[in-house]
Formats: sequence, structure tokens, C-alpha cells
Amino acid sequence: MRTTGNLLAAAAVTLKVGVVFWVLVAWRTPGGEPWDAPAFWTVVYPIALAIAAVLGACFPRKAWLWGLLLMALQVPVVAVVSGVGPLLLAGLVYALVLALPAMAIAAASGALRRRLHGRV
Repeated sequence: MRTTGNLLAAAAVTLKVGVVFWVLVAWRTPGGEPWDAPAFWTVVYPIALAIAAVLGACFPRKAWLWGLLLMALQVPVVAVVSGVGPLLLAGLVYALVLALPAMAIAAASGALRRRLHGRV
């Protein structure tokens, strides 16, 4: 029962952090699509990867999931901010591809935490 509660808490934190992050990015981006931000590759994406690492370290159980969830949250934020358009499915695929490094980083930071502090 405790494991389920921990996973739900981790998912809730990831949802909150992810939505706030992507809303702020969308707010600062012309058109509201985070991946269209002028500084996406140099600022936004590295910050998202750092957030994935922190989430993985804070919630090491199934840490890869927090990277996936964080990056996938771009799509609903875009749908709310910019509306649903014909390229939304392409945006979902793009977000899932971008999630692969985030998942790897979150999993690695979760594994590092488990190794340094014992199994969690």
C-alpha cells in the first residue's frame, strides 16, 4: 500500500511541476508551443532535463516514468494554450521522442540515489 501511495505522490508532484514549467515556457513563447521557443534547445530543454534528474532523485522508484510524464505534459499545455490543431499528434510524437533522454536521466539519477542511500 505504501508503494502505491509513494507513486501517486510522485506522480502528483511531477504533474504540478511539469504543468507549471510548461505553462511558463508556453507563456513566454510566441504561439504558445514550447518546442517553438527560440531558446528551446539551449535553455528550455536543458532545464527540463535537469528537472527530470531532480524528480528521478527525489522519487527513485520507477524514476524513468517521471521523465516521460514531465516531457509528455507539453502536449496538454499546448492544447490548452494554443488549441487543438491538426499537428497536435505530431507534437505528441515529438514530445515522446524528447522524453527518451529525460527518461534515461531520471532513471540514472534514481539509480544513483538508490546506490548512495540504499534501496528506496
